[in-house]
Amino acid sequence: MFHPYFLVASILTNYFIGLLATTASNNGGFTVELMHLDSPKSPFYNANKTFTGRLNKYYPNAIQSQVTALNAQHLMKVSIGTPPVDIYGIVDTGSDIVWTQCVPCDGCYKQVNPMFDPQKSSTYSDISCQSEQCRLIDSATCSPQNLCSYMYVYADASIAQGVLAKEKVTMISTSGQTVSLDIAFGCGHNDTGTFNDHEMGVIGLGGGPVSLVSQIGSIFGSNRFSQCLLPYDTDPSIASKISFGNGSEVVGDGVVSTPLVAKEDKTPYFVTLEGISVGDTYVPFNSSRKLSKGNVLLDSGTPPTIVPFDFYDPLAAEVQRQIAMDPIKDDPDVGTQLCYRTKTNLNGPILTVHFEGANVQLMPIHTFVPLKDGVYCFAMQESDGDVGIYGNYAQANFLIGFDRETMKVSFKQTDCTKQ
Repeated sequence: MFHPYFLVASILTNYFIGLLATTASNNGGFTVELMHLDSPKSPFYNANKTFTGRLNKYYPNAIQSQVTALNAQHLMKVSIGTPPVDIYGIVDTGSDIVWTQCVPCDGCYKQVNPMFDPQKSSTYSDISCQSEQCRLIDSATCSPQNLCSYMYVYADASIAQGVLAKEKVTMISTSGQTVSLDIAFGCGHNDTGTFNDHEMGVIGLGGGPVSLVSQIGSIFGSNRFSQCLLPYDTDPSIASKISFGNGSEVVGDGVVSTPLVAKEDKTPYFVTLEGISVGDTYVPFNSSRKLSKGNVLLDSGTPPTIVPFDFYDPLAAEVQRQIAMDPIKDDPDVGTQLCYRTKTNLNGPILTVHFEGANVQLMPIHTFVPLKDGVYCFAMQESDGDVGIYGNYAQANFLIGFDRETMKVSFKQTDCTKQ
């Protein structure tokens, strides 16, 4: 997550997950909503701000949870502690730790809502350096008070530092049930970087042992989850959804699946991208060398899709060739991005993403996003790395299942407004 990208380096598209007090579902699964910043359900709702204005400023038996989006990030609302305090954190499949800012927090970024005060919670307890949870965190060190300290560095150089603790987390599912869990989480005391003041932390959904997914899996006995993220231009009163455990399987007509690739780093969800077709023209991921397995990771915490420059350049050139408009050349806000002046999204080509064993079609709503009023830009970016990132713009309106038991990711084209 937090990879720099072409719109505005500090902009994040976040969904918030809402977890409030409940009892576990009797089938071992639940669903919650993810909220958008624009949602009237969001405490940060401002009816006078548009999507582009902010950009310029910086299953029946399953229980579901809502997710809200802030700018291009998806935010999850969780209630933590006793009495419960509402926390809004970035939903991030590219990292593991669940953390929020805690007092005291003298070295932290500014936050609109009050920070969590562990001294006011009767269910908060510190985790010692000798604990099993502490040994599961690669970056953990021992503080002078024998507390398990962590430091998490994100791809954009943002840093989260604090102590690992145990606390009660509560969620309200889309069916109205309450799910209550005791989890290990990070109490942040020194957090810096590109976080904005509406983000109160991160909900890590990666494959590592301390992620929310892994901790839920250890309780419900099911290491799978699925998400259905809304496109950026959706009515903000509608929520994205994320489902955990039994009932989160992606099944039915139209489902395609690609293998998860196991690597030493257990956090990212690596898959293999063979190439992308622009209309009928195929552009291979590697044209001059052998294709590497696990060359792309799926990341809900990064909005654009980011690929190596030697793949991006011919891909963008082919996209431009198939659009009967002249790209913008004279706007300093655009720079080197592939952008067009248009009041509505482009009637551009369909892009077919060729994962190993799975073809996924992307429409213009996935591939072009507004930079500002009257300007739409290609929602992919180049990098000098070898591993790409499949971002959340491209994941919208797909029911995507992450199954760590069968080691596969499944895609089903879906109207996520009706999930």
